[in-house]
Amino acid sequence: MARSPLFGRRIHISGSVAKPIVPLNLPLCAETKGARRLYNFGLASSQTRRLFQIADDGDAHDWINRVGFPSRQKIPDRIAALVDLLEALERPKAFAVRLLNPDLDDYEDVQTFFDLVVKPVIEDELGYRLVIIDGRQAYEHARIDQEIFAKLHRSSIVLADITGARPNCFLELGYALGRCLPTMVMVREGASLPFDITTFSGLHWKVSGSAEDRKRAFREHWNAIRNRPSLVPTEPLIS
Repeated sequence: MARSPLFGRRIHISGSVAKPIVPLNLPLCAETKGARRLYNFGLASSQTRRLFQIADDGDAHDWINRVGFPSRQKIPDRIAALVDLLEALERPKAFAVRLLNPDLDDYEDVQTFFDLVVKPVIEDELGYRLVIIDGRQAYEHARIDQEIFAKLHRSSIVLADITGARPNCFLELGYALGRCLPTMVMVREGASLPFDITTFSGLHWKVSGSAEDRKRAFREHWNAIRNRPSLVPTEPLIS
């Protein structure tokens, strides 16, 4: 069974990025306070998706009604409804920064690496949903650059492959690092890189070897850097 990083899932509330919020409508406080106030906020269908999102564009508003927990509902039924909701939540997103132009020489190697190594490990083993903006999917925004940075901004992790040294990839990589998003930098073995990138620990992936060996190298590097602190540590306003 794939390991799902459920509590690392992120959504956007008032323009920020945060973990999903599932408010419990339990009589532990007044309806105008705490989780019950948040639950009432989510009852407006236009607001529910700001609290949490359901996989495959499921109806979040329907789910918040199912966890309304009326007083007559038995405790096992409440638990079952909540567990079902947690299982239905949208998976956290892994945004791919990578070469996407099929006319360039490096494209086939990069595509094979993502098909053979990145996607199986990220989606099937780690439980993320890999997001690639290549013009073949339906957009949520009017412009492709807006679509790219909106999805990048709200991702849980970023997988930045800079093979081919494309300017847009470096721009998106810089944005991810500036946002302090967990970022894995990758490049095909033997590629020449700018100075600032050579000092940044990254995966130099091979074009040869078995799929399992290449996936093993990917996993090992991910485990080594996944808890790496951001380049510029954030400082609390009050310590």
